[in-house]
Amino acid sequence: MRDTGGRGQGPGRGGAGSQGGPGAARRTPAGPGRQGRQAGSARSEGAGRPDNPPKEPRKPDPLDLPFGLLGRDGDREDTEDRARRPQDPADGSRGRSRDDESDGPRSRSRGDEPDGPRDRSRDGEGSRGRSRDEDASRGRSRSGGGDGVGGRPRPGGDGPRWRSRPDGDDAAKDRARQRSGRPRPEAERPGGRTSQARDDRSRGRQDDGPLRRTREEAPRDVRRTRDDGRGDDARLRRTRDDERTRAQSALRRGGGEGPPRRPPAPPRPPKPPPVLRLGNPRRRINIGLIGMTFILSIFGGRLIQMQGLDSKVYEARAVGQRTQTEDIPAKRGTITDVKGHALAVTVEAREIAIDPTKIKEAVRANVAAVLARQLGRTPQEMAAKLARVDTRYQLLARDVDPVVASRLLKSEVPALTSTKTYRRVYPGDDLAGSLIGFVGDEQSGLGGIEQARNTLLKGRDGEQRVETGRDGQRIPMTSSQRTVPVDGADVRLTIDRDIQWAAQQAVAQQVTDSAASSGTVIVMDVRTAQIVAMANAPELNLNNWRNAPASQYINRAASDVFEPGSTNKVITAAATLEAGAVTPDTVFQVKDNIKCADRVLHDAHPHKPEPMTYRQAVAESSNVATIMAARKVGSERLYQMLKAFGFGERPGGGVPNAEAGLLPNYKSWSGSQSCTIAYGQGVSVTALQMASVYQTIANGGVKIEPQIVAGTTDASGRFVPSAPGKKTRVVSDRTAKEITTMLETAVSAEGTGELAAIPGYRVAGKTGTANRYDAELGRYDGYTASFAGFAPADAPRLVVLSVLQNPKKDHFGGSVAAPVFKDVMTFAIKSKKIPPTGSTAPAVRAGAGQ
Repeated sequence: MRDTGGRGQGPGRGGAGSQGGPGAARRTPAGPGRQGRQAGSARSEGAGRPDNPPKEPRKPDPLDLPFGLLGRDGDREDTEDRARRPQDPADGSRGRSRDDESDGPRSRSRGDEPDGPRDRSRDGEGSRGRSRDEDASRGRSRSGGGDGVGGRPRPGGDGPRWRSRPDGDDAAKDRARQRSGRPRPEAERPGGRTSQARDDRSRGRQDDGPLRRTREEAPRDVRRTRDDGRGDDARLRRTRDDERTRAQSALRRGGGEGPPRRPPAPPRPPKPPPVLRLGNPRRRINIGLIGMTFILSIFGGRLIQMQGLDSKVYEARAVGQRTQTEDIPAKRGTITDVKGHALAVTVEAREIAIDPTKIKEAVRANVAAVLARQLGRTPQEMAAKLARVDTRYQLLARDVDPVVASRLLKSEVPALTSTKTYRRVYPGDDLAGSLIGFVGDEQSGLGGIEQARNTLLKGRDGEQRVETGRDGQRIPMTSSQRTVPVDGADVRLTIDRDIQWAAQQAVAQQVTDSAASSGTVIVMDVRTAQIVAMANAPELNLNNWRNAPASQYINRAASDVFEPGSTNKVITAAATLEAGAVTPDTVFQVKDNIKCADRVLHDAHPHKPEPMTYRQAVAESSNVATIMAARKVGSERLYQMLKAFGFGERPGGGVPNAEAGLLPNYKSWSGSQSCTIAYGQGVSVTALQMASVYQTIANGGVKIEPQIVAGTTDASGRFVPSAPGKKTRVVSDRTAKEITTMLETAVSAEGTGELAAIPGYRVAGKTGTANRYDAELGRYDGYTASFAGFAPADAPRLVVLSVLQNPKKDHFGGSVAAPVFKDVMTFAIKSKKIPPTGSTAPAVRAGAGQ
């Protein structure tokens, strides 16, 4: 609340002044004569104004001039003049607030309110913007200010003029109401005030200007006095309101001396520009600290996870990134023949690589020429590899000789690297090429024995784990782990290198001479069934296997399936002789043809019907006589004998890529097939299977699984022989001997295999000529010529089988395959140093009339 006081004129200022009554609130240190002020006294005029009791607000008189106020010269000022006066909107609100305080009971209720936070807020609002000099004058008494009614300066007053600013109280109250949500009193609402309140408000607007100026000009001690007497604000405000009411009543009645006219109000200074209120720095600091704490907690949690919870995982990853594993290849085992001669060996080699990005384009052609000359490549190939600048590793050549690699590294070619490896070398080139097989770039077998015994030959590679830097260089003083490689074991074959070479030469020559598609020769030991030679023509050159056609990768001796023809008649003879249905001397009336079901079958050569012993029929290879003998035992017994000799089953013994052939069940044989199978048409076998048949006959009727591996060497280099092949009795020894005498007759001058005879040795064998089925054409085309036999006939040691596929110049086995048998058998007997027995063949009756 604000308090106002009247200041006496003349003697009142310098004399006793205003005496403070019982309601005095404070002392005013205004000089001599200023003893204080009374809370309930009226303002003094000259020597002082008598006290008038406060009157109740009178009702508006209809005869009074509306809003009549005094102007500067004591004249009344009408409403229009006041409206034309420039006013600040804040002044109007302040005037209304002051008049509202003096209206009726509301004014008294406000004055009776005790000093509290609301009063302090109003004081704060009223004093906002004042200078320190004005704050120092608050201790002076407001009653000694010399103001008249409504804050106007009294005539003759010598004190500074000041004006009261009641707007701070009401503004603070309005703000307090807005915060608390209380409604504004009806008397203060627009449109809800009475006419008397409007009159008082109008008068308050006119008086507000001088009051503000008077207050601004008041000494600082007066304002201090006001602040010190804040506790009596309620009583002072009531006294001020009563004095204002009495003064206004006197002016309306025309009595008394009016106050002097006020000087024109100075123009209000322009409002200062709004000041940007900055945020609370403490709040900003707290928010920043909270944000930093949150972010640091995330980093801290991540560090705990990485270094605490997952430390082992990241440690393992780090070790994996800097640890490089280098394979240490094991040396592949050697493949040898039965005498220990190397057929496939492993030697040290180098892989030459280059970084194409380090080769400048200007010198690329010269570098390509140097590399091509040293590595045995074309300059175009080397130039194409050097042009691969999109990679930093380009392999130039494998299996490079260490001497050549060393010479290249010493040359001026930049960015060359050399890696130690091994390469496979085959001393015999194409010697048993398709049987031995070859090794790929990864040092794994891709065919033949190399593939079949790859695990044994390859061994176990070692490795070395080292820690390297970013540039690939090994980090010194770091740990390394090395696993020693285990070299592969050596494999010894049953092949005799010399006999193998002779067999390949003989069959290759006959293939050329007869214009055959291919040829095969197998040499087998009768007593052990070990394969002494397995030759094919054409043969695979192992040192140049990449440039060879894929057809040469196949070991035809074990994989090619063909119809055997007349060489299969020994099985029919074994079935009939073993069953006792016929004997070698049984006579058949043989025509040159025979009807079988819906077909008529013929002999190879036309002839007149004639009597013929079974021995003679085998020697002359008569199809009709063979069919007549097979009918005596039936299809089932013949089928069982074929199965016993190994037809339709894959032979054992470890021969790689061996096929089983084709033997249909006798129940599915057609009418003609039961006849053709007896002389070797309608059934398919491999050369290895047919050689096993003659090994069984030569071995007295005991079949042994063919073997190709004689043994291996262990880690200490000790030779470990392979287990012997499985033995099976197929026919009796007596039957085997009878068949041997029949086969021996076939090689004589009376038989078809006369060209297979070897001087000084007794030879037993059988020719074969069969229609050849061409799988590509899907029909029969050409012939298969073959010859199978053994020697010496009375004490068999070796079996030789020769087969030529689709010969063009001649197609009979006796004229195409028998000479190959003779050449290979002769060389094998001499190589094995098998002497002749010195015995002669027994006299037997070949013809029916003999």
